[in-house]
Amino acid sequence: MKKIRTFMIGVKKEMGKVRWPNKKELTKYSIATLSCILFFGLFFTTADIILAFVNRMVG
Repeated sequence: MKKIRTFMIGVKKEMGKVRWPNKKELTKYSIATLSCILFFGLFFTTADIILAFVNRMVG
């Protein structure tokens, strides 16, 4: 039990050091993340369609 207590005290100290983003930063980071997800999703979907087309033409 002492190890768990020590661990939880350490967690509480570390959580006190965390700097949480404000609303403006959170919005900016969320938009950046969603933009990257959308870009790479479209990129890999397009690449897959093109490669499937090439594979059908060759094979």
